[in-house]
Formats: sequence, C-alpha cells, structure tokens
Amino acid sequence: MADTVQSGPAGAHTHDGETRRDFLTLAAGAIAGIGAASAVWPLISSMNPSQDVIAAGVPVDIDISPIQPGQQIVVVWRSHPIFMVRRTAAELKTLQDPKLTGQLRDPNSEQLQQPPYAQNWHRSVKPDLLVVVGICTHLGCIPEFKPQPGSVLAGWEGGYFCPCHGSRYDLAARVFDGVPAPYNLPVPPHRYVNDKVVRVGENPPGSSFDLNDIEQI
Repeated sequence: MADTVQSGPAGAHTHDGETRRDFLTLAAGAIAGIGAASAVWPLISSMNPSQDVIAAGVPVDIDISPIQPGQQIVVVWRSHPIFMVRRTAAELKTLQDPKLTGQLRDPNSEQLQQPPYAQNWHRSVKPDLLVVVGICTHLGCIPEFKPQPGSVLAGWEGGYFCPCHGSRYDLAARVFDGVPAPYNLPVPPHRYVNDKVVRVGENPPGSSFDLNDIEQI
C-alpha cells in the first residue's frame, strides 16, 4: 500500500483515482447484491405467514405434504420458530428404546410443556409428525436439527443440539438429563385440518390448551 501512495500532487491524483474506482466497484457490487436479494425475498417471504398474521398470533395453516421422512421445515407462529419434522419408522422405534429414555430428564412428558393430546411417547397428534416450538428452554437459543446418528457425540441417535450451552433433545424434543435446559421443548396447539394441512395455533375439538399455560418457553 505504501508503494502506491506517492508524495506530491501526482501521488494524490493516483490515490484519488484508485479510491474512486474502488468506490464504484463496491457500489456496483452492492447494487447487484440488493437486486439479487430482492429477487429471492418474495420466494422466501411467501413460505411464511404475513407480518400482520404473525403479530396477531392467529392460527396458520401449513401444507405438510412436501415434508419427506427425516426432513424438517421451520415456520413462524406468534414470532416463534416452529419445527415440523416427519420422523421415520426407525426414528420412532428409537424413541421408545429404554437405552434412550433412561437418559432423558422427563421421558414421559410429565412437566406441562405440551397439550394433553401430545402427552405421549411421540409428543404429537400423529406419531410421524413432530410439531414443537424451536426455542431452547435454557436461555432461549435456537437448537440445531441433528438427525444423523453420531453427529453430536458417540451414541447420539438424532435430535436437537443447542450449540450455545450444549443442551440436547431427542427427536421427540425431550431434554436429556445433565444438560443446562430444564424442560422439554414446548408443543404448541395444533390440529390436522386434513391429511395434508396442519393448523398451528388451534387445538382439536374438545381441547382448550393455551401455550401460555406451559412451564417455560
């Protein structure tokens, strides 16, 4: 850099010219980036409810038909990330394995972190589809989806890992014993409108569960 900045007027002219060219290059790049982001944003924003719907906290309908076995999608309801996972038959079998349940703090979901219709071994309305609020019950971080066995530590059978402080949850969002998080991930009110659509924020008929009733988000 010192070699390109000469003393005297000639050096000043060279420096200004390079600075101007650098500025124009950066400006062009920034405009191109904004253009690209503008093109992508409608696609991204169309995947979630509008801001006024989110703010109102009204129920939202989610098409679950594209979710493949072993896949997760993330939607937004009441400004909370909602994890929706279609679990495989092998993953469901693991959830009932005593080798796993013996490592969990609340394997039977006795703490009020879910509605009564999700107080079961799979913590959901239907066994294959998990619907949970994706906020760690320790300090409110967003856990990472880690479904691959062994991807977090030896013996890991898949689930959620919070990299902030090391809290772990299984694929029913049940918290492991001995980690900072005190509770299972919350299950929000939800019901099936039909086989392809889940309505998050609304209970099945006959239930009055409210997310505000839980121990902790």
